[in-house]
Amino acid sequence: MGKSKLLPWLKAYDVRGEVPTDWDVGEAYRIGLAYAEVVRPQGPVAVGYDIRLSSPSIARAVVSGLNAGGVDTREMGLCGTEFAYFACAQPGLGGAIMVTASHNPKNDNGMKLVAWDERRHAVKALTREAGLLAIEEKVRLRKLKTAVHPGRSQCWNAVPSYLSKLLDFVRGVDLEAFEREHGRRLKIVANAGNGGAGLIINELEPHLPFEFVKVFFEPDGNFPNDVPNPLKNQKSNAATRQAILDSGADFGVAWDGDYDRCFFFDETGEFIDGYYVVGLLATQLLKLYPGAKIIHDPRLIWNTQEMVEAAGGQAVRSRTGHARIKELMVAEDVLYGGEMSAHHYFRDFGYCDSGMVPWLLVASLLATSGVKLSERVRASVAKYPCSGERSFAVNDAERAFAMVIEHLDVAEADVDRFDGISLTFDAWRMNLRESDTEAGQMRLNIESRGDTQLPMDKATELLELLAPVRV
Repeated sequence: MGKSKLLPWLKAYDVRGEVPTDWDVGEAYRIGLAYAEVVRPQGPVAVGYDIRLSSPSIARAVVSGLNAGGVDTREMGLCGTEFAYFACAQPGLGGAIMVTASHNPKNDNGMKLVAWDERRHAVKALTREAGLLAIEEKVRLRKLKTAVHPGRSQCWNAVPSYLSKLLDFVRGVDLEAFEREHGRRLKIVANAGNGGAGLIINELEPHLPFEFVKVFFEPDGNFPNDVPNPLKNQKSNAATRQAILDSGADFGVAWDGDYDRCFFFDETGEFIDGYYVVGLLATQLLKLYPGAKIIHDPRLIWNTQEMVEAAGGQAVRSRTGHARIKELMVAEDVLYGGEMSAHHYFRDFGYCDSGMVPWLLVASLLATSGVKLSERVRASVAKYPCSGERSFAVNDAERAFAMVIEHLDVAEADVDRFDGISLTFDAWRMNLRESDTEAGQMRLNIESRGDTQLPMDKATELLELLAPVRV
């Protein structure tokens, strides 16, 4: 008898798939019921949802499943993914589930599931290896049990305490210094992409001496301006750029749908690669916590390592992915972790990622330093230019790795297999890895020492080389 096929919504770090093709509200109920039995949370589970049209009904089904499994719930309503992380760390709670598909296509939806780890006193992400596979098996085989005493649900407004936590990151900073110096408030273009970020910016606005120019602010699960993903949505990025130029803003920030990632534009409207933001935030935080550890992912590393070491910090490499980074942050007591994909993790935010904390830190830096954002990153971009991440589908990842190693004539002893393959040369380095979230997809990143054209040329060369295995 053959091995049962895993359900299509099971991913490496979360639940994700098309609704109702891959999963539906019935499946959401069963996932909630399975979570109750597998995790056995020692307190209520917070449940929130994003702006997608299917999210409210899926969230209600999850709550019903958790309650049927004997777990009390706290319903947070429409919010962002970082609400789930923040909620899970609140005293007395046992876990959190966020209904979201982030930047996936309109008809997709998903869940990010976390639980409170009392032993390590930290938020623990459920992954395929840690909890999700057990949940999937119970759902697939219908090994589900309801509790004799059902749990109860109640609404919970987590916004006030969440806002206070965000503002803690800039408390004590003289944010009004910019206005005294320039005779005007720091001006920020904020593009919510019709996701949920605008709701929080509106809540933060009265507490900050900034002027916001708001773009695509109305939450709308129909995505009238395309799915909010600043890495791909050129229409939305053009709107951000134009708003910066028209308003004379000091910088711009844009979020994905569930706003656990944010992306920056300088005062000229230029998009800033997330790679360079990691070094910028690390340097700023190390001023407050000298000697602290900073995590970076292995795709692009030279700029981050140099900036961290120059600021007196310790650069620590982690495999890509939020669950791995959070695990290592807790184990090593890491101050901050950053991925080039614009996920930023903070020890003082429960070792979790936030799309709100990074822009608050950048705003506070510009408000107090008088240095433009373009000037802050110009040296890094010039010293370590990169290709930008190239994503492509392959039919044989191992053959792709072998082809690159042979083509570049690298000895096996010089191949770094920490996460995919990383190869380092005098003038440039590269990382090629399989995607954890999209089956069959590979990611290629290349950086050089000061040669702007070299990463582009090498990316073209390797993509042509891999044509026989590309789909």
